[in-house]
Amino acid sequence: MFTELRGSEASQLSEALSRIGFRRSQNVVYRPSCDSCRRCVSVRVLAQDFEPSASQRRILRRHDDLDIASCTAKTTSEQFALLRRYLDTRHPDGGMASMDAYDYADMVEQTPVDTAVLEYREPPEDDRRLGRLVGVCLTDRQSDGLSMVYSFYEPAGGGRDGLGNFIILDHIMRAKAAGLPYVYLGYWIDGCDRMSYKSRFRPLEALEGGGWIRRD
Repeated sequence: MFTELRGSEASQLSEALSRIGFRRSQNVVYRPSCDSCRRCVSVRVLAQDFEPSASQRRILRRHDDLDIASCTAKTTSEQFALLRRYLDTRHPDGGMASMDAYDYADMVEQTPVDTAVLEYREPPEDDRRLGRLVGVCLTDRQSDGLSMVYSFYEPAGGGRDGLGNFIILDHIMRAKAAGLPYVYLGYWIDGCDRMSYKSRFRPLEALEGGGWIRRD
């Protein structure tokens, strides 16, 4: 199921539909609707009740030197180069494997809602103005929280293990500080290894049976 977002009320429509399980891609919001399957479940973190676990606190400490900037929804060649390294390493056979710079620009810049690009950088070396870009997240800002549209990060180690988890933790802490109730993580499928990380951020709510159900 999908519909186009356009006009002066695009943001309100996007927010209303996100609360019943829709996700945004460019100027369209969509939700899986299969006749015989309901395994794609929308999940969101209860930011105000969240307390990081011991392992999550270690991740926060490991990356607390990163400089984080909220940028306008515009693409750069540096972002795209990082995306290509991420896709080629982590998802070489995925649906985005053939994405080029124009596709990436469409994904980021075609947005009718309040969207930001969060950049995660290492401290600059010597007299360099900007440090190395190691993470990016395309994030929609809603009245009830933050919706993480898509994130990617440096796939190589180099002491940056857990970057994907850190980006989620950073969004939760941002929502918590702003008094926002939720961080929307998209879809989760029980038994899917690639999505299992989402269940580590608790308390979590899952959209099941027509309503949001808390899962501690």
